[in-house]
Amino acid sequence: MTDAPTTALMRKAYARWAPIYDVVYDKLTEPAARAAVNAAVACGPRVLEAGVGTGLSLGYYPSHAEVYGVDLSEDMLRRAQDKVDRRHLTHVKSLQVMDVTRLGFPDESFDAVTAQFIITLVPEPEVALSEFARVLKPGGEIVLANHFGQPSGPIATLEELASPVAKAIGWSSAFKASRVEAWARATGRMEVVELKALFPVGFFKLMRIRKRG
Repeated sequence: MTDAPTTALMRKAYARWAPIYDVVYDKLTEPAARAAVNAAVACGPRVLEAGVGTGLSLGYYPSHAEVYGVDLSEDMLRRAQDKVDRRHLTHVKSLQVMDVTRLGFPDESFDAVTAQFIITLVPEPEVALSEFARVLKPGGEIVLANHFGQPSGPIATLEELASPVAKAIGWSSAFKASRVEAWARATGRMEVVELKALFPVGFFKLMRIRKRG
């Protein structure tokens, strides 16, 4: 299991990161975020972005999308709302403070749920994934963009050596894609349909998990 921060600690960390988050993450995460947005919208227009943060990816959606963003941090959401207002992002329908492990949406509300760079940070990732599945329509997909640690080999060894640095900026090499795959199998209704490497040099991965009809 991954060492995960408590919700209270996460709120404090996000409040500290909010003013500089865009500067640190924008260009590094843009290719992966765009890939996640494209995969989500391909499922249908109504998308939940879980852990929307400062809204870095909100401008990547097409105008016909209907995007609902949630995040634990009010500080992050204020910056996201500022982007929406300044850029006139009318496809963003709402931004709400919400814990991704307790989503306030009815069952089968969305064509897709995307979570970018957060699933390894959530204290109870399987609970969050189950909530994503609950609000997802049959045939829809959970789309994750994240760094997942290599299961073995020389890259895995390097990741272990670099783990203190990775942890400091919010990424855990201890969290493997196999953990999400195991959750999907256990549900009996979710199926991993794609796991592919993304920029830079495969550090980020795109994972698509489809809900059977």
